[in-house]
Amino acid sequence: MVQSKQDGLACSSCPNVRYGTNRLADSMIDYRLEAPPILRDFLTYHETIQGHSKKTVDEYFLDLRTFFRYIKIEKGRIPRSTPLDEIAISDVDLALVKSVTLTDIYAFLSFLSRDRVKNANASNSRHGLEVSSRARKVATIRSFYKYLVSKAKLLDENPIQELDSPKIRQALPRYLTLDESIQLLESIEGDNAERDFCIITLFLNCGMRISELVGLNLSDIRDDRIRVLGKGNKERVIYLNAACQNAIEDWLAVRSHSGAADPHALFISRRHTRITKDGVHYMLKQRFTAAGLDSSKYSAHKLRHTAATLMLQNGVDVRTLQEVLGHEHLNTTQIYTHVDSNALRDAAQSNPLGQIKAKPRRGRPKKASGNEE
Repeated sequence: MVQSKQDGLACSSCPNVRYGTNRLADSMIDYRLEAPPILRDFLTYHETIQGHSKKTVDEYFLDLRTFFRYIKIEKGRIPRSTPLDEIAISDVDLALVKSVTLTDIYAFLSFLSRDRVKNANASNSRHGLEVSSRARKVATIRSFYKYLVSKAKLLDENPIQELDSPKIRQALPRYLTLDESIQLLESIEGDNAERDFCIITLFLNCGMRISELVGLNLSDIRDDRIRVLGKGNKERVIYLNAACQNAIEDWLAVRSHSGAADPHALFISRRHTRITKDGVHYMLKQRFTAAGLDSSKYSAHKLRHTAATLMLQNGVDVRTLQEVLGHEHLNTTQIYTHVDSNALRDAAQSNPLGQIKAKPRRGRPKKASGNEE
């Protein structure tokens, strides 16, 4: 069966249903216009009461939209020949929400892992979402049903209380060594050198997210402190060391003569407007390459990993690091405790049994010489 990229892949259990994704359309969605009341109330709660960002709430909506499109097919509310991306969810009501079972969700996860097109607009679309994407959708569905029980009081019991999340393999974060970090900083020269040096210095010393850095305003700087607006619009204060203060001072001396179109932004582009995330990504790739580092392996987030790793290696405790990075949960920060290979090597060597050798046995055959296999 030949599939077009726009159509996606037909699920084996529903052969005439086409499953694809359209990122361009997804980027233009407004849940307030498309979501039915039961979903809209949940999303509004997260945006206004929980303080989640628009991007986060939009992701919640996309997850729930995909889920209930699938459920409408499985429950026979629409013909199986209907393309998934054309299914409206405006008629999703409490009755349909209540009808969902664990079996339905496991079938949905099977569809995501086997049949869902990753990107219908790509030239070489593959099928099956990564486990991290499936886990996020499970988290969204669980949050939705928890809200219906504990906040909206529309359900007496949570039908998916026992829903497990797909297990995610925890990969160790990639980071620059101390020498590589110094190499990167010392290589910065030429156009925008003061700005780029300041940006990279803040990444490496403060562990900021790129969204936090581009959102910085001049008014956020207070002597040896800087105010950062993190995930969920949560503010935190990061103390600046001498390197950060000097880098900011040098950049502000240049910025004051640049005629910035945005009078508030700390970092501006060549067009004198607030620098964007894409602008920072592009700049970093250029700077990594100029420093002799592989720009395909490193990014702004890898510099955040570097800051966290170097702080831990130099005596910062994990709870303090949690506050610096703005992590809500400690276990998010604890991954950095596993990346210091020198500490692991020292721990292995410090074991008092580490030097014990087996006694040679009498009559043990000697190792065969040559290239025997």
